[in-house]
Amino acid sequence: MKRLPSIKQMQYLLALHEHQHFGRAAEACFIGQSTLSAAIANMEETLNAQLLERDHKTFIFTPLGEDIVRQARGIIEQCEELSLFAQSQGKPMSGPFRLGCIPTIAPFVLSDIMAECRQQFPELQLLLREDTSDNSLHALAEGRLDMVLLALPYETGAFHTEVLAQDPFQLVLHRDWQAAGFEQDISQWPDESIFLLEREHCLTGHAVKACELEDNRKVNPFFATSLHTLTQMVNNKLGVTFMPQLAINAGLLQGTELVCQRPAAGLASRDIGVAWRATSSKLHSYRLLAELIRQVLQKKVTVR
Repeated sequence: MKRLPSIKQMQYLLALHEHQHFGRAAEACFIGQSTLSAAIANMEETLNAQLLERDHKTFIFTPLGEDIVRQARGIIEQCEELSLFAQSQGKPMSGPFRLGCIPTIAPFVLSDIMAECRQQFPELQLLLREDTSDNSLHALAEGRLDMVLLALPYETGAFHTEVLAQDPFQLVLHRDWQAAGFEQDISQWPDESIFLLEREHCLTGHAVKACELEDNRKVNPFFATSLHTLTQMVNNKLGVTFMPQLAINAGLLQGTELVCQRPAAGLASRDIGVAWRATSSKLHSYRLLAELIRQVLQKKVTVR
């Protein structure tokens, strides 16, 4: 019988790739550094391939080693899914399910999604993680998440995506500005009068595109880290912003002097959807959870 690398060797390889240090990787695997080094060397011997270029106390992964890491990650993921499948006796919507969500959606829907899951799928252990789109998709690729709830369009590579709801943008401004007859024509606005989120938040890109913000001089050089910060900047009459209806309906503007009006672009909006690995064996669970999220979103993004 042909010798094959073991699951444990692949786990050690992934740990080394993640930590880029033999000592830290060994500690993460709860083994000695010599044991880890020997396991990697044995894996290279089994594969008859060089995975690392070693130079005294330093190393780098060879191009082949990087490819082997990607293959190993997929194999480990499938083994984990096999174990979870057995533990749940093959039933969908049971056992742990790791859902990632971006910050401009998470505060307004995750509690409702969790409540609905507990009611409809009591055997499902929903584990939530809030992070940016890039970080969440990276975790999805590495098998650390099962699904990501995010705003679309967004470059998701080979992941399967589905749009679940449309989230309109509203122009948000102080009521005194509205009473003074604030122009809807963006070209007439003062320079640096538009406040937006930091650029790693995809909401900024969606707002710029959907609301036709073509003149960068209108955008303030200050970029907020959250929608709550934007709310305070506009409430202090420093400028205006664009916010998704989802956040407005959740009461983000309550207790402020802010009002909403439709942007000049009319039906400016972003799509809210989910992404998952098309190769996963959890397809049935993905579709069931996506439908549950769709139902939650449809109650929350209606223009009022």
